[in-house]
Amino acid sequence: MKTIEAIALRQSTRSYKPEQISDDELQTLLTAGYAAPVGMGAYDSLNLTVVQKPDLLAKVTEAAAKVYGNPKANPLYGAPTLIIVSSTVNEKAPGIGLANGSCIVENMSLAGTDLGLGSVYLMGAVMAINTNEELLKELALPEGFLPVCALAVGYPTKPLEEKANKHHIKTNIIK
Repeated sequence: MKTIEAIALRQSTRSYKPEQISDDELQTLLTAGYAAPVGMGAYDSLNLTVVQKPDLLAKVTEAAAKVYGNPKANPLYGAPTLIIVSSTVNEKAPGIGLANGSCIVENMSLAGTDLGLGSVYLMGAVMAINTNEELLKELALPEGFLPVCALAVGYPTKPLEEKANKHHIKTNIIK
């Protein structure tokens, strides 16, 4: 698949089959994430945590549903894999961890699209994790790292379909 085709096909998937993605597919996603551009080349300021353990996914779902104020919410949409991007805090470049994490997540999302996987960028679940000491402990993050964003991944219940781009971003071109 050409890159522009993957971009056109990529969408936020909010319904997944229960089957786990393969180890090869996971490795492809991680390899795409490793290739993301990272500000100042500070790859050591980032950490990826892959969660495929059903009971831990359930705990994240429950914590996020509480943050949303809706115990019936399903903020992971039933995805069998959650990839959490964590970063250290950089006082010289505030926000760079989220920017780097977003680049990693987008690379993984596009690679997943190429594989026929569905994915969705998550922030609410990350906020829930960051306010839950028990979850942070279970994730066994390296010292000084906090989650900044995440990607839920799995086989979509409906095939991905290219949609017309209805979005427009105001653009100034200065020549």
